[in-house]
Amino acid sequence: MTGKSWIATLLEFDRDGDRFIAPQWAGPGNRLFGGLIAAQSLGAAGATVDPAKQPQSLHAYFVRGGRYGVDVELEVERTRDGRSFDTRRVTARQAGKVILEMIASFHLPEPGPDWHPPRSPSVELADAIPKQPDLESVDRFELRCNPGDDSPFAVPPFWIRTHDPIEDDPLVRACTLTYMSDLGPVPAARPPGADVASDGGFAASLDHAVWFHRPFTPDRWHRYEVDPLGNSHSRGLVAGGIYDTESRLIASTSQQALWRR
Repeated sequence: MTGKSWIATLLEFDRDGDRFIAPQWAGPGNRLFGGLIAAQSLGAAGATVDPAKQPQSLHAYFVRGGRYGVDVELEVERTRDGRSFDTRRVTARQAGKVILEMIASFHLPEPGPDWHPPRSPSVELADAIPKQPDLESVDRFELRCNPGDDSPFAVPPFWIRTHDPIEDDPLVRACTLTYMSDLGPVPAARPPGADVASDGGFAASLDHAVWFHRPFTPDRWHRYEVDPLGNSHSRGLVAGGIYDTESRLIASTSQQALWRR
């Protein structure tokens, strides 16, 4: 590839010790995409870790909505440096207010069993149809969705890949996966009978988790399966899995979303 990818550009921070200023797009709306800030928070955490240790998991809370076009400060706390695992806490602030809190873990790869339960595709790649929602957050991806998905979003299960190659760097690719992983859970967490149309009420991510299992190549097709686990108190909980074309589980996700009518 020539030049830097879009995600690598978003990880070019102004750094002062363990404080980072993350570049922001001048987006089309007022509400900043949570997957973007989660990806940048993981990138800042990874910048303080030995490159030999790769992202193992992250757990993030979306404390308040962010805005496009406003600098985000990422403060990294070095919670623990171990022989095999490093732990980092990241606080993201915009205009002095916290918008995200994250705990991220990094692991030095080591040999061990390589197994996961098999899962057949809910929609085959050959049966999925191209879709490009009118959302800035998905512009850098190619989507193929279930033929029955007539929503303005992309409702899992769907197939996804980046339009362009991403650097062969485990941290950059993990940040790409983190960004991508926030695209499907909110519509999947809607309560039964709720409208998924853009004017169907208020919906937002509350918290989000990712576990990184196997190497990820963003410009190759992956399918995103997301299962609803339940709804209560205007909150919906989902669990997801990102699989490659050989049905290997690349990453697992979980998210709780707020749905208000």
